Order: sequence, then structure tokens, then C-alpha cells
Amino acid sequence: MDQIEFNYNEAISRNIGWVSEQEQLKLKNSKVAIAGLGGVGGNYLLTLCRLGITKFHISDFDEFELANFNRQVGATVSNLKKNKLDAMIDLAKDINPEIDIKSFPQGINDSNLDDFLEGVDVYLDGLDVFCLELREVLFKKAREKGIHAITVGPVGMGAALVSFSPDGMSFDDYFGLSRSNTLAEKALRFVMGIAPSGIHQKSLVIPERMDFKNKKAPSTFMGCQLCAGVAGTELLKALLKRGPILCAPYSLHFDAYSCQYKKIYLWLGYRNPLQRFKLWMAKKVFRESFLDSH
Repeated sequence: MDQIEFNYNEAISRNIGWVSEQEQLKLKNSKVAIAGLGGVGGNYLLTLCRLGITKFHISDFDEFELANFNRQVGATVSNLKKNKLDAMIDLAKDINPEIDIKSFPQGINDSNLDDFLEGVDVYLDGLDVFCLELREVLFKKAREKGIHAITVGPVGMGAALVSFSPDGMSFDDYFGLSRSNTLAEKALRFVMGIAPSGIHQKSLVIPERMDFKNKKAPSTFMGCQLCAGVAGTELLKALLKRGPILCAPYSLHFDAYSCQYKKIYLWLGYRNPLQRFKLWMAKKVFRESFLDSH
């Protein structure tokens, strides 16, 4: 078979109509940072490549393993024990060999945080649900740099979005993670803040699998794929200044299993009286996860 020469304009030509040629050029020249290339982060990278984004800062220090197969787009037999960063770069360049990727193979830390967000237009949160201290630092730094930051949770068989503009409610004022003394409570606050409507709960048939103490939670590939669509669309609107963009304290949640969509205005964020009551109730339900947690 004759080798076909890659042509960007032809490759993304079917985007035109939903975006203009000028808007597509804006997408092409925008830079996106993605921390974590697992369940949602890997899907984000490939989705944005097909959207026509060509500039990325990405990070991950982990390898693919069998436990990733149910939800991570790069988890295949041929990629077992392969570094996620290298595997996902290969997949991304197989979509667009012209993309410009700066990788951070050691993960994100104090020494490279500024470099990771340098020149970035939008930050997409692809971190594991229990990677909370780094998540706090990243969202705070993004806000300081005037970067729009997006987190979408693959909650059950759906996707739950909370978007943060640099001049709106902050990540900490919305989730209140810094007010928690244990990782288990931080994780619970995060999950409840991502999806305060709770419309996903009926599809969780074994609640005990939500193990905050041991940093394990059930997940589905459907949820991760839905997250990529939601995150990609929110990112498009943020980059092209096309509204409406509802930022925190709003959350948006679509649950495919229950066929429900909820838009919640969480007045006062984590300080909301009803949210505080639900947190108290949830801690009683998952009390085993809070015994000896740290």
C-alpha cells in the first residue's frame, strides 16, 4: 500500500461546520496541559488530537497493568508494563504525527510545576481520584497563572463536570479539601463535589467497592469516554470563547444509566449546609474507610 502523506487540514476537515476555519486555527495553536494519562487523561489526549489541538504538556510516571484494562484506552496486551507516557505519545502521534508534546515522565512536583503550566491555555485534570494533594496544588497554580482548569469525573456510567475560571470560585472554596485531615475524607469531599446530585448512586450495586481507605473505587470505560466528550467540549468553548460556560459553584452531571442530567448550583461550595449534611451522612455510610485512614 502506498504511504499516505499526513495533511492536517484534510485530517480535521470534518470538524469544519461545527467550528469555523478561523476557530480551527485557534484550536491548532492552543496549548493544553494534561496531568495523568489513565482512565480519563488518556482519552483526553486522543480526543483533543482529533479535535485538532497540536500542542500539549503531559505527565505520568506509571506503567500499564492488567487492572487498567477495564477503563484506560492505552491499556492493551502489547502495552503491558510499558510506560503510559510513551505509549500514549505513540498513539497520539499515530493520529497526528505533527503534534508538539512536552512530556514530564517523573510526574508533577514543586520543581517542575511552573514549567508544566508555562504557556498553557487550558489545564485538564486527568489525575487519579485519590491523587488529591497534587490536584489541590495544580488547580491553585493554574488559578494564579490565569489558566482555565477543568475536572470531569467518570462517575459510574456517566460524567460529572466542574469547571474553574481564574476569576470565579476557587477549587478549594468549592471542594474544601484543605479542611480535611485524612486522605479518605478528602476523597469523599472530592467525589461529592464532582457529583453533588447523586444521580449515579442507583447503578452502584456493591457500595463496599468504594474503598476510600485503600484508594480503590469501581469504574467503567463508558464513564471515561463520556468524560472525554464533555471535557473536550468544555475546553473548546473555553478556548474559542463560545458560551455558555458554567463554572463553579455550578456542576453538570449526565448519567447514562439512569438517563438523567442534572445542573446543580452549589451555593457556598463545600460550605453549603445541605452539602455538609450529606458529607456527614456519607462518612457514616463509608465509616470503615475512615478507620485508621491517613
